[in-house]
Amino acid sequence: MDIIKQQLIQLADEEYQKFQSKLCPGINNILGVRIPKLRKLAKQIVKEDFRDYIKEAKDDYYDETMLQGIVLGYAKADIDEIIKYISIFVPKINNWAVCDVFCNGLKITNDYKEKMWNFILPYIDSTSEFKVRFAVVMLLEYYIQKEYIDKIFKRLDSIKHEGYYVKMAVAWTVSICYIKFPKQTLNYLKNNELDDFTYNKSLQKIVESTRTCNETKTLMRSMKRK
Repeated sequence: MDIIKQQLIQLADEEYQKFQSKLCPGINNILGVRIPKLRKLAKQIVKEDFRDYIKEAKDDYYDETMLQGIVLGYAKADIDEIIKYISIFVPKINNWAVCDVFCNGLKITNDYKEKMWNFILPYIDSTSEFKVRFAVVMLLEYYIQKEYIDKIFKRLDSIKHEGYYVKMAVAWTVSICYIKFPKQTLNYLKNNELDDFTYNKSLQKIVESTRTCNETKTLMRSMKRK
């Protein structure tokens, strides 16, 4: 896998490294490889043998971990095998960017909704900030649908993790729920167990959305907890 590491080093962009480092405070091993280049490399890896790559892949750099997550999104395999690889990868997540790009790539979820739902839910109760964020972002990406919306609200209410990146993921999810299901989400906002920070951030994200009208923005501002 030293070949892959060398490729990543060659693809590194100093300006992007500085930019990404500011977005991911505390992460000090960023090379600065842009996502489109990581996706291109991931596709090449999947064409050859993603299993060998995943088995030998290192996490010396943020970009190496990000690449592994993208590879798993492109990998073609039985769902049970993919879930096995996901369960190995999730503990490696230590920042919001790797988490969110990884979740966005797991399109296989669309074909195995109930199986993936049952796999994701235990992470909601984790003590690890980014395991919980993984679960919440997966709900956001794949489950804001009529048959799951009430279940999502129930799960969000059960989250008591104090991590900033958990709270922001929950707020983000609530805001998208409002965009897609305003009536149900408004009812939830009037009767929920979210902490004040997460609740107010949810309202803020709804207000900031370009997909909400001025009337909605005014209503959300009026609902803020003092």
